[in-house]
Amino acid sequence: MKTYHHLWLLTGITILVAIAAIVLPPVAQPAEYHFFADQRHFLGIPNFNDVVSNLAFLVSGGAGLLFLWRIHRNSTQSVFQDRRESWPYWVLFFSVASVAFGSIYYHWTPDIDHLLWDRLPIVIAIAALLAATLVDRVDITAGLAALPLLVALAILSVLYWYWSETQGAGNLNFYLVMQFYPILLMAWISLCCPSRYSHGNTVFQVIALYAIAKLLEILDAQIFAWTSGWVSGHTLKHLIAAYAAYWIVRMLRERRLVENE
Repeated sequence: MKTYHHLWLLTGITILVAIAAIVLPPVAQPAEYHFFADQRHFLGIPNFNDVVSNLAFLVSGGAGLLFLWRIHRNSTQSVFQDRRESWPYWVLFFSVASVAFGSIYYHWTPDIDHLLWDRLPIVIAIAALLAATLVDRVDITAGLAALPLLVALAILSVLYWYWSETQGAGNLNFYLVMQFYPILLMAWISLCCPSRYSHGNTVFQVIALYAIAKLLEILDAQIFAWTSGWVSGHTLKHLIAAYAAYWIVRMLRERRLVENE
């Protein structure tokens, strides 16, 4: 009963967050957003480090997809008590792999039109991870039902932001909600609802890594200066965020069903 009280509270907070995104003044895209610290060209590739570092997402996402494929073909697998539990992870790792292509496309020519394809797979991946958390810790059927809804909301948040930019009045409110609020939900749900598997606390490590990645993004120019131009914060952000995704693959490989956990 206590768990359901927490879930009702989260539902109420979620409604308030949605209302806030509607009524609060729009958060505009900073004009300097597309000006990254490391703009060096190499081998004919513009913004080389920010472009090439995205290959880490392809490695992490590909590793996750390969693992899921092997599990899918293994009739005696014990990673998922119910095979349907893997569905959010398929979406997650496909999205992570897609981040590589979307972000390469953006960093090759940073502007609003290219940024659309960078942001889409990112919020879809976050939505899928929230659905996976619901499947594991709340209810399989409810989590799977939430998966397409969360993905749709993630896509709509990016499309709305892009549309608002084309109208000359960019509004990041819904995109910011879909990027950060699911992470807070995952943390709260993980605190309130125990996992059915071992390594359940991995979610907090993943969240911490993502937070570090966002901090590195903010400190892009400062880190570039501190390292005497060796590496920028944004390049490191790509690597740490990709490592966070790989941490999920590692968790799935090592976890086991734990009764009464």
